[in-house]
Amino acid sequence: MRVAIVRRALNASFSMDVYADGLVKGLREARPEWSIVELTPTFAEYRGSPIQRASKYYQRYWAWPQELQRQADIDLFHVVDHSDGHLVYGLRQQQRRVIVTCHDLINYKQSENISQQAQLPLLSTWIWRYAVRGIRQADRIITVSHHTAKDVMDIFGVAPDALQTAHNGIDAQFRPLPQPQIEAVRSRYHLAAQTFCLLNVGSNHPRKNIFTVLKVLNALHQEGHRVHFLKAGADFTTEQKTYISQQNLTDWVTYVGKPDKAALVQLYNAVDVLVAPSLYEGFGITPAEAMACGTPVIASNTTALPEVVGHAGILVPPTDIPAIAAAVKRLQQDPTEYQKLVVAGCDRARLFTWQLHAESVAAVYENILESIDNL
Repeated sequence: MRVAIVRRALNASFSMDVYADGLVKGLREARPEWSIVELTPTFAEYRGSPIQRASKYYQRYWAWPQELQRQADIDLFHVVDHSDGHLVYGLRQQQRRVIVTCHDLINYKQSENISQQAQLPLLSTWIWRYAVRGIRQADRIITVSHHTAKDVMDIFGVAPDALQTAHNGIDAQFRPLPQPQIEAVRSRYHLAAQTFCLLNVGSNHPRKNIFTVLKVLNALHQEGHRVHFLKAGADFTTEQKTYISQQNLTDWVTYVGKPDKAALVQLYNAVDVLVAPSLYEGFGITPAEAMACGTPVIASNTTALPEVVGHAGILVPPTDIPAIAAAVKRLQQDPTEYQKLVVAGCDRARLFTWQLHAESVAAVYENILESIDNL
């Protein structure tokens, strides 16, 4: 079998690169006899002048689809991101076999996410919806959680048998580190042994709910608890920085930038708890990574996060500041419960591997091609 993995544009999305890399690696291990071809467009995402942006719209929505349709000797195309769902239209007109992975439909439920980031919000929203609607024509849609599968069915009316859930994997590099390495990382960030450290990793999109973490930190300090907050990924917003200053939290908050994978593994190991109070997640990769590193997780009890965390972490209402603060205090004050979650989290994380993901996806490929052969 010859499978084409259709990747995102250069520098379009770090998370989509992680997904594509994991999928390709998993498929090559699961089906070494197959030929896995990676197809990546050469244009970057929309940057620069209006003329440059117009050129990139042309490349993304016309030239790149045409180039894909000219690909020969491909048994099946797998589009790794639902935002490129427009690629399905032309391929299906040629009766080519196409799979799409849908990671989330947050922009359908909260369309302001696009308008807040786009210079032409109405046009950008229309084009994005046109693109994503293309997934309805795919031979099968892979969803990374049952929650996302439900969204696809509810929003697009897709039948359940057109969907297959395959949870994301995490890299084997995410693992517990020796204590001397952990102590060295804590020393680098000036974290005393008695300081209880919280971590959040990712963007600073409103759905990530970072302000709630800051308010939890403030509440804990008002009660006299020695707690520090590290933020990795996107920096704090101006409004959040003002809050940090006004509440005298500057000495207890550190932005650590955008770490590479090795540095991120060190961070997960060095902190005491990952706090992920997101309002919406299509999967929730950071809780899985943290659990794999032996770091307990406090996460939202909404959307896909309960699927990831299960009973191996503490699930709380995402805007309930007293409940989140209480969860932090429990883990800070109860070493028995803390260690119980360390063990449970490591066990839970073993459910999320790229090998398992690839096996599920490969079975979908085989099912589709076998059904064609039997016609």
